[in-house]
Amino acid sequence: MKGRLNVFQAAMLRWRATYPYNAVHVAELPGPLDAARLSNAVDGYLTDAGIGKLALDLERRRYEYAKGPVHVDVAILQAHGDTLAVLEREMERHLNAGFGEDGPVSSDGPSRGTDTPPRGAANEVSVGAVFAPLRFFAVDSGASFHLGVAYDHFIAGGDSVVALLKAIAARYDGSLPADLGAPDTYPRTYAKLFASNALAFYIGQYMLPGMLLRARRAFRPLYPHGDDKYNAFASFELPPHVHAGIVRASKAWGVTRNDLMLAMMLCAISPEVEGRRGATRRNEIAIASVINLRDQVAGSPHRAFGQFLSSFLVSHTVPPDITLEALARDVHAQTERVKRRKLYLQTLFLIACGGLAWRFMTPEQHKQMDAKNYPVWGGLSALNVEAIWNGVPGNTPVLHYLRAVSTGPIAPIVVAPASVGDRLHIGVTYRTSAFTREEIERINERFMTCARRLAA
Repeated sequence: MKGRLNVFQAAMLRWRATYPYNAVHVAELPGPLDAARLSNAVDGYLTDAGIGKLALDLERRRYEYAKGPVHVDVAILQAHGDTLAVLEREMERHLNAGFGEDGPVSSDGPSRGTDTPPRGAANEVSVGAVFAPLRFFAVDSGASFHLGVAYDHFIAGGDSVVALLKAIAARYDGSLPADLGAPDTYPRTYAKLFASNALAFYIGQYMLPGMLLRARRAFRPLYPHGDDKYNAFASFELPPHVHAGIVRASKAWGVTRNDLMLAMMLCAISPEVEGRRGATRRNEIAIASVINLRDQVAGSPHRAFGQFLSSFLVSHTVPPDITLEALARDVHAQTERVKRRKLYLQTLFLIACGGLAWRFMTPEQHKQMDAKNYPVWGGLSALNVEAIWNGVPGNTPVLHYLRAVSTGPIAPIVVAPASVGDRLHIGVTYRTSAFTREEIERINERFMTCARRLAA
């Protein structure tokens, strides 16, 4: 097989072994929906790009995209006056539907196997079997429509999928350049990344004990509602003036917007984790932040299709009387240290070590390994959609964007902000074994309250 997966992709494959590890993106596009034209645009782009069908060798961590014509059945849904409710329901369904050999793409006929599998169903793919790593749907809203794609998350990061949707949208309206060319579907792994940062990685090895100690100070997530891995989904949008308040505050406080949103997550989750207050050792809340390493590994999202991710952890005791500004500055001090010393390389190293240990563990140990050694209550995966969208050739504007990312076995909540212009829509995926809908609504409301105060 032609391609080799990087260490973060390999970790995703381990996560998806017990339950689907998917992501879903939805872009709102202008104009009425022409279902036939959209189907032709999807089929044509996937065929030309060569990313419609995939063969995977899990054991050797290798993959290959199958060439040839691709046909996709794009599911068409009607909004019936409540577009967001339809979108959230469909996105949740796709989060919990695995990808396998009976996926919905074939080169010679209609799709099969589009129903959501039962909760807990794992992905089933035998060595060398060709399957579809992408599913598409559209919601007709009259004057505009929403184009959605669900994908097996190991194949691509969010930036590649934004570029994919832009290319399909531009093909749909005829503005995609004929000479755009197919993306590189076999980009580099992280070998060159480690080689070019050898000194930083070597020095970072001396900081591993401190990183592990910080993880041991974090209060482990609780799953009081059983061991169901089902991912539920909710979302909310921050009005333009509230989004602007976040931008202003981050600049005034000398922190990044990502730092500020991490602090807001800590504030929002903290009241739900009051049990840590009496703990002598594990009394901090930890949040994982996803970092994109594309600029160190590969080209632009429409030139290289893949994912180039790592993550790092921030943690804090979150005292009841701490201000959001003080918390954001504390978070910033941690993130700056990670970036300056490139400690996200150590995360990749620990993931690789976990992969080596994985094969010697029992299935029960597999379930506990990540949560035990990387005890985070939430994950943050932010994406500046408009910047990526505008970087892909074509004239199609994006009106709105919504994302959902699987929680996997590590974090019971994953927050996925997507910004377009002055709008910030935040998708929240959560494990129903950890939180009820009511608890998530309280967490979302606290996050919005923090944001509203910044705009006051």
